[in-house]
Amino acid sequence: MRRIITATVQNSSGVLNRITGMLSKRAFNIESITVGTTEIEGISKMTFVVEISDTNKIEQLTKQLNKQIDVLKVNDITEKAIVQRELALIKVASTSASRAEIQGVIEPFRARVLDVSRDSLVIEVTGKPDKIEALIDLLHPYGIKDMTRTGVTAFPRGKQPKQVQEFTMSI
Repeated sequence: MRRIITATVQNSSGVLNRITGMLSKRAFNIESITVGTTEIEGISKMTFVVEISDTNKIEQLTKQLNKQIDVLKVNDITEKAIVQRELALIKVASTSASRAEIQGVIEPFRARVLDVSRDSLVIEVTGKPDKIEALIDLLHPYGIKDMTRTGVTAFPRGKQPKQVQEFTMSI
């Protein structure tokens, strides 16, 4: 199961290395990781996308992250209403004849051409990962020469509903 985990951390040397090392030691595979500063000086936010097969491991992951000295807060936001985005840069083979056709393909995705050369176009697209995957699938027939993706960055939308606790009554 794909999980999106955010961690608010001290912005200090070695934090990323310690956290990714801890995840690696415990056999968690990081699909993507993004890190950036926040509105508070000295504080950064990390967004991890990890594949976890067992629900017990989700709890283990969040507990292990919380034990890290530079970690201030950890959230599994997978089940919450979230805003998530990813950026991809895609270099596609093109000719003068195919450029208009490629432009027609990327337009519905609100993607844009950043660079044009004699034999290629560099396209920028942002959005949810499935949107980016769909565009990549459509661009494959033209010949993708190079591609890079940032990975998911995300946080919860506005006010979140309170979680309902389940109670079991025995009769």
